[in-house]
Amino acid sequence: MIREFHHISLRDRNSFGVEQQAARLAEFETADDLRAIFAGGAPAEWCVLSGGNNILFTRDYDGLLLTPAARGIAVTKDEGDRVYVRAEAGVEWDDLVEWAVGRGLWGIENLSLIPGKAGAAPVQNIGAYGCEAKDVIERVEMFCVETGTMLTLDAAHCGFGYRESVFKHTLRGRVVITAVELRLSRTPQPRLDYGDVAREVEARGGVSLRNIREAISAIRRAKLPDPKVAGNAGSFFKNPVVGASEAARLLAAWPDMPHYPAPDGGVKLAAGWLIDRAGWKGRSEGRVGVHERQALVLVNRGGATGAEVIAFARRIQRSVVERFGVEISTEVNIL
Repeated sequence: MIREFHHISLRDRNSFGVEQQAARLAEFETADDLRAIFAGGAPAEWCVLSGGNNILFTRDYDGLLLTPAARGIAVTKDEGDRVYVRAEAGVEWDDLVEWAVGRGLWGIENLSLIPGKAGAAPVQNIGAYGCEAKDVIERVEMFCVETGTMLTLDAAHCGFGYRESVFKHTLRGRVVITAVELRLSRTPQPRLDYGDVAREVEARGGVSLRNIREAISAIRRAKLPDPKVAGNAGSFFKNPVVGASEAARLLAAWPDMPHYPAPDGGVKLAAGWLIDRAGWKGRSEGRVGVHERQALVLVNRGGATGAEVIAFARRIQRSVVERFGVEISTEVNIL
């Protein structure tokens, strides 16, 4: 079923809480809904607005926003140890994690409490605490706007990288994700070697799916602000990856700089640490600020516009370049 809105406020549909309007917004459930929406051809401007948790509106949106509403979760194949689970695009990601943990299925527990919908997970290749969505995604189902047909893309062809996928590049504006199939396991696969996860799990009685989920949820709640209290989109910036020689230069000057090996042979730096050391953590300018406990998070102190947020973010980026010679890019989608 399609629910359509015109000249609708987006304030309650984006986690930053900025006040912008969309000319048209349509909630959809099925492929037939999408065929009906695009029956007359694709409008000049359209995009998917899923949970609104990783987007910053800097203007009114004159085109069409599409929001997935289907929320089914089902086992598609059970091979004993390995279990394949299909989640429709409108499922809240954290509800999917709870569903898996409640059934003893390992693989996404470290991604607990990440806001947003299941359909957005492959776009951003969401990740936290040493895990990424690509680790468990088997395939992605999508509607092709050009042909009106349903397609399936195996994970190997999704172009997954650090907060990257083909859905942000070659398939952007061409497909609408309708469902994601995950490959989960009944065999315990704890990953506890990131941050304070091991300590928090031990404090809850040791390794179990439930304890890992609760530990990570507690860590996230302690570090990250609730969007209902302070508008934000979670991590606003990506952790930069630099070459080995650049990392050596930085570590010679700042030996305590956090750093991690990157899959491509580079070195991943902690953007939050860079922002903190550049003097921005907890700092505010007007109605926008950096969160007091997590420097990766920009917050709307009340009534800020998207333009104010992005201008503030650009000042932080310039400051980090001036101090460290390192460029940090935005993780949030900006419209």
